[in-house]
Amino acid sequence: MDFNDEKDYIMRIIKEMVRVLFSLILGKQYKSVELPEENKYEVSGKALEEFEKMVDAGLINEAENILLESIDYTKKEEVLAAILFYQYVSEKDDDFLAAHNYSKEEALDGIKRLAQQQGYGQITSLLMGT
Repeated sequence: MDFNDEKDYIMRIIKEMVRVLFSLILGKQYKSVELPEENKYEVSGKALEEFEKMVDAGLINEAENILLESIDYTKKEEVLAAILFYQYVSEKDDDFLAAHNYSKEEALDGIKRLAQQQGYGQITSLLMGT
């Protein structure tokens, strides 16, 4: 597997994990086009859009730290916002991520941690074939 194949694999895994986790948490089939447009997700009163602006400004690690320090894991909307955060980060190109000391692998790890926190750790293992 060459470097480009590995990046594509990680992106496919991230997209599939987002789809499956949303479906499990919401109890219905996830349609990616409906959720970002609604823009209703937030963590401790901070809109997902604010976290995305931090990412766009290159403050990825800072945004992640704020998100993880303030998330209430008992509120499914906050967990879903965190999942969308990692999906958003993973869609940035590798040069941008590298310039800001982040990687798609870290985004994947973040989604896996969220899944485990919600009791879906086995799902991530199945999706990753581990």
